[in-house]
Amino acid sequence: MSVRNRRFRAVAVVLGAVLALTTACAFGPPGPDEEGEPPNLPAPSAPSLGPDSSDGDQEVVITVLAKHLAIPSGIAFLPDGSALVTERDTARVLQVGPDSDADGLTVSEVRRLNEVQPAGDGGLLGIAVSPKYATDKTLYVYYSTAKDNRVGKMTLKGKLQPILTGIPHSDTANGGGIGFGPDGYLYVGTGDGTPTGTEAPNPKNLGGKILRMTTAGKSAPGNPGKGSLVWASGFHNVQGLAWDKAKKMYATDNGQPRTGEVNVIDKGKNYGWPKADGPGSDPKLANPLLNWPAADSTCVGVAALEQNVATACLTGKRVWLAGVTANGTVLGNPQPLLVGQYGRLRAMTAAPDGSIWVSTSNQEEGATPAPDDDRLIRLVFSDGGAGRS
Repeated sequence: MSVRNRRFRAVAVVLGAVLALTTACAFGPPGPDEEGEPPNLPAPSAPSLGPDSSDGDQEVVITVLAKHLAIPSGIAFLPDGSALVTERDTARVLQVGPDSDADGLTVSEVRRLNEVQPAGDGGLLGIAVSPKYATDKTLYVYYSTAKDNRVGKMTLKGKLQPILTGIPHSDTANGGGIGFGPDGYLYVGTGDGTPTGTEAPNPKNLGGKILRMTTAGKSAPGNPGKGSLVWASGFHNVQGLAWDKAKKMYATDNGQPRTGEVNVIDKGKNYGWPKADGPGSDPKLANPLLNWPAADSTCVGVAALEQNVATACLTGKRVWLAGVTANGTVLGNPQPLLVGQYGRLRAMTAAPDGSIWVSTSNQEEGATPAPDDDRLIRLVFSDGGAGRS
């Protein structure tokens, strides 16, 4: 039995125990401007996290929020505490919660985008809610057509309007991370769109980049290159973005032959692809904060909560949880959670209540779906973890 796996065990609890656990955990409630109305959460479940995880001291409360979804690829929260979830291949936008029934949170289809043409890992991918949603009701999505990837904006009942087109399209590296940073600008993670990654370091190409833009799809003030959308370069496939309370930005990068990565993103940096796959020795290239062999990772979603960063992995079929310092270094060894328990994991985000929501991705080609797949799962960590009920 490994030392690090012994630290984790699942907790069989009733709702009152969840309240006790989450009240005592290290993460406090969000501020009034972040909180919104909490969803009416179903009672938690707590399956075993692995064959040798029964005697550890770290506790994880797991709640299945929704079932029978189809490759959920993006999660974003509305002010009422409900979530909007995109499905990659169906091109549906679902609203999850805030009400619940016997099966979990209620799930309803609120949009189906006919402009989307899914293929490979492309389709309807990331989604972001405008910081001014209370007044403008605007959403932003990252999606694929037959010839390119695009960023578009819309309301729940209004027309989808592309604000950025021409992002490289491929079978396996379409990117799709999207989110508003603490500065109010829209950040977008793209794939390099080529088998060799030749365009990833090219500042004139949108592939293999993290882009920073206005809500009209134009270059944001303060970008490294005047008039350029590029914020950082040298990526293979950026599908997850997150920020912590210190405004530090994190992004996943996956699909490289040897490793999967989580990076701390700094303005103007080159993160190495295709020259480096994982850490390298070139001082001009930024090394990843975290990296694992591809078989244990291929991580997509990422969430940052206080002193922790978590990421959801497809091939690795797990969540990696790592402690980080204020200056962006890793504390101790990253810990694997949910190893093999829910199959392939894809989307991940920090919820307004301080928990983490993660989706399974078992309805896609080559995966093995369970009867309830795909699922949306809520995680609450103790001992420096997160979550309020």
